[in-house]
Amino acid sequence: MPVMTYPGAANVSERRSAPPLLAISTVIFALRPSAKSGRPTLWIPLVRRIREPYLDQWALPGGPLSHAESLQDAAARNLLETTSLAPNYLEQLYAFGGLHRSPAQRVVSIVYWALVQPTEAALADDSENVKWFRADRVPELAFDHNEIVEYALWRLRNKLEYGQLAYHFLGEYFTLSQLREVYEAVLDRQLDPANFRRQLKASAHIEETDQYLQGGKHRPPRLYRFTGTPGLDIENRSNHD
Repeated sequence: MPVMTYPGAANVSERRSAPPLLAISTVIFALRPSAKSGRPTLWIPLVRRIREPYLDQWALPGGPLSHAESLQDAAARNLLETTSLAPNYLEQLYAFGGLHRSPAQRVVSIVYWALVQPTEAALADDSENVKWFRADRVPELAFDHNEIVEYALWRLRNKLEYGQLAYHFLGEYFTLSQLREVYEAVLDRQLDPANFRRQLKASAHIEETDQYLQGGKHRPPRLYRFTGTPGLDIENRSNHD
């Protein structure tokens, strides 16, 4: 990432002597329909920076950490202030502390991620300073936020466990087709329905119910539910430099 300068930036000696700042950033994943196919795809909201450095450039929601709040509270507060979102699922992902990720004083960012359902995501409508982007097609972002998004997407794809994503993206009850669409959106590829169904049947945390999805033109599909413990079981105690 090229180092940028702006009025008031610290010189080299000041930069080396100043203690690092702590900040919070959050990657928010949600399913939204594709404009072309209408099928669910993976999206994230970004905010437009209103000050230097990187004025007017898109970035992850975030801000400095205050002395009077926990990391979790700071992440939740910042999300509400910047995007109007209050996700039910918010978990610490990683720490990014590269030496040159900010053009002025060194900044260490504690990165959280959130998985939100469509009803939650609808609360963060597009505006002049908040906009949704395909997770795999984000523009050039401020700081090292492209690297953070890529890392979060990689972790999400490598932490798939049948059922847990259904809980966070779809709610307690879902059809097998809805669940498969979640996995296809996250992996960005189509899955064989028969193989997917067999894998689901082998899962200890997916349970069929006696309820059916109503409102369609054909025979209503059966609803299933997730019975495991919510969470992605992320090893989030390491730093990323």
